[in-house]
Amino acid sequence: MEKLHGDDAIELAEIFHLLGDASRLRIVYACLGEPVSAGALAEGLGLSPSLVSHHLRLLKAARILANDRRGRQIFYAAEDDHIRDMVVHIKEGQGGI
Repeated sequence: MEKLHGDDAIELAEIFHLLGDASRLRIVYACLGEPVSAGALAEGLGLSPSLVSHHLRLLKAARILANDRRGRQIFYAAEDDHIRDMVVHIKEGQGGI
């Protein structure tokens, strides 16, 4: 039996805690395709720009999302395929988000 030790367990719990918030999960899901700007996320998800910025800061710090500056705008996308695979797998198993 493989065990999950201290720091690994804490890091995974923090990721699941972040994704346990419906707004953050919707933001991550919206960033699974092409990179999306913070403004487009706020408009598309019906959230305030300040709330989206707050969530993006947390998701970036946890290395769930990565950002790319293009001129004056910053675009966000899933950090890697592991995040994409996990979210899509959960969505498909639950019949939708």
